[in-house]
Amino acid sequence: MCDIMRGKEAFGVKSVRFGGEIVEVLKNYKRGQETEYHLLVHQLSDPDIKPQTLICWLKELKGCVAFLTKEFETLVGVILKISWANSEDEVVKEYLSFLGNLVSAQTFYLRACLKMLVKTLVPRVSPEVPLDEVKMEEYNRIFENAHSALQRVLHIVPLAPKFLAPVLSDCFPYMKKDAFVQECYVRNLLQMTSYVPSLRLPILELIIDRMIRIDVHAPKHELEEEEEEEDAEETMEHQDDTSILFEMDGMECSSGKTMEQQKAAPELAVTMATEEYKHMTHEMGDRLDVMMTVMLQYMKDSCVNKDTGELQAQPTIEMFRHLLTAFEKLLLPTHASCHVQFLVFYVTSLRQDLADAFLNFCWRKVQSPNTPVILRQAAAAYMASFLARANFVPLSTVIACLDLLLPWIHRYIDDQDGSTRSYPDVNLHGTFYSVCQAVFYMFVFRHKQFVESKKGLNYIRGLNFDRVINCRLNPLKVCLPTIVNMFASITRMYQIVMCYTIMERNNRSVLPVVTSSQGGPTDVTNLNPLDAFFPFDPYMLSRSKRFIQPLYQEWEGNDPDQDEAANSEEDEDDFLQGAMSPGTPHMGTTPGSIPELPGFRKRRRTDSSCLSPP
Repeated sequence: MCDIMRGKEAFGVKSVRFGGEIVEVLKNYKRGQETEYHLLVHQLSDPDIKPQTLICWLKELKGCVAFLTKEFETLVGVILKISWANSEDEVVKEYLSFLGNLVSAQTFYLRACLKMLVKTLVPRVSPEVPLDEVKMEEYNRIFENAHSALQRVLHIVPLAPKFLAPVLSDCFPYMKKDAFVQECYVRNLLQMTSYVPSLRLPILELIIDRMIRIDVHAPKHELEEEEEEEDAEETMEHQDDTSILFEMDGMECSSGKTMEQQKAAPELAVTMATEEYKHMTHEMGDRLDVMMTVMLQYMKDSCVNKDTGELQAQPTIEMFRHLLTAFEKLLLPTHASCHVQFLVFYVTSLRQDLADAFLNFCWRKVQSPNTPVILRQAAAAYMASFLARANFVPLSTVIACLDLLLPWIHRYIDDQDGSTRSYPDVNLHGTFYSVCQAVFYMFVFRHKQFVESKKGLNYIRGLNFDRVINCRLNPLKVCLPTIVNMFASITRMYQIVMCYTIMERNNRSVLPVVTSSQGGPTDVTNLNPLDAFFPFDPYMLSRSKRFIQPLYQEWEGNDPDQDEAANSEEDEDDFLQGAMSPGTPHMGTTPGSIPELPGFRKRRRTDSSCLSPP
């Protein structure tokens, strides 16, 4: 028997007994006798319901799930809203048992059950409640119970993953939600991949897609400005508070722990700032930083054996294939992304053949006439930026890629000779100019490795840059001026090719372009139509930077013509700072098959077709 408590009267509390036969209440509802049914719904929705009463009801409801058809949707909806995940163990046990029986007998409620469980993975945070160790334990218990319930439902209903994927997307927190909320949901999604391996790729694509949306709202110039302001403020505060710091040794903080105890406390969440990894001032940047840290740590844990520290081959290759699929579908068509693409950068650092496969993928895109021009240009930019910035890529790989790119450029010039379209026009020859700019960019970053030896210089001279810059398509006129100037300075210093005569002629032939809007001011600019994009430019996120920094090649040196007059401002890492053009909107594309690992570590120079498609 089960008593339904708290039937409210004007004074006191009334106890109503159904004799343990909730089935009769449901049958009476069908006959039109709704009073007891509405009382049951009302009392189940009581937020202060006692655990023993709830256990009693769940046991009865578990036995009559066959009667809970669609017309009792209100009752089931109330049951699904009960806060069960942080209740007593007995309540959790009975609730999971009821859910299992419900989805087994009434598949109509499957999506509602999945949505309730997924929403449980999103923490309910309040600005008034501090995030401490006790609160984290409470969240972790809620998440564990939700995962247990999901596993039970997925085991009972084999087709449940098909319905789960759209629910995960629908419940993803809005990008302006708190960083801790984003972190918890991403962690829970990644944990889900361990018991629903069929959803690993959709989950990774979902997370990457939402990270891209945040990334495009955190441009690098905003991150730089806000971090510089914060550093200046911290410097001022440090100067003002130096005398006070000497008096704070051994003082207790508001939590009752000394500073030494707090520093020794384990990091419970990425969003909990530490001395080493502090939060970022830019809100969108901080959220992205947290999510990147979670993703990079997940990739490391998936690919590296925790006990031995050895790389696991098959999980690593599987991770790469998933990320490459997501890259083709989501990242390659996105121009304004600044940081999410470093997920691919990191995974390719784990094995040389993965770096080769990524370059192979980009090269296939560049030379494929069936690929949209905008994607061919983006692939060339990824190829160049990767070869320039990845310090784990050997010079032999750079040579192998140059052995592909330069012959392609020369073949393109041959095809245009005598053609009526053989004149500078980025709309006609966009891919050609992007490949030329990629080659110039790679050379600027890697030139020191080539000029160290006479053999390296002879190799560069053998690439016939002179024909490239003197052709009628005139790439020096279209490519990004900053890259052209650096390329010209370096090649003149080592007497590889002389660019300045052509550059001066180009400067004289460039006419100002007058742009104006209705009623607005008139601007006179020199228009450079080639869209410049180098996706692996310096990484700005403070917490997750520790995964990327050891793998990253910083910009070294200044313009060779200005070495003697160099100052600290010219030593900045990115010589392209401020030269980038605005991003293009997010576009979609259909992912193709993942290319086989080419394995051209064994054949760098001897077979330049190692990156070519069969």
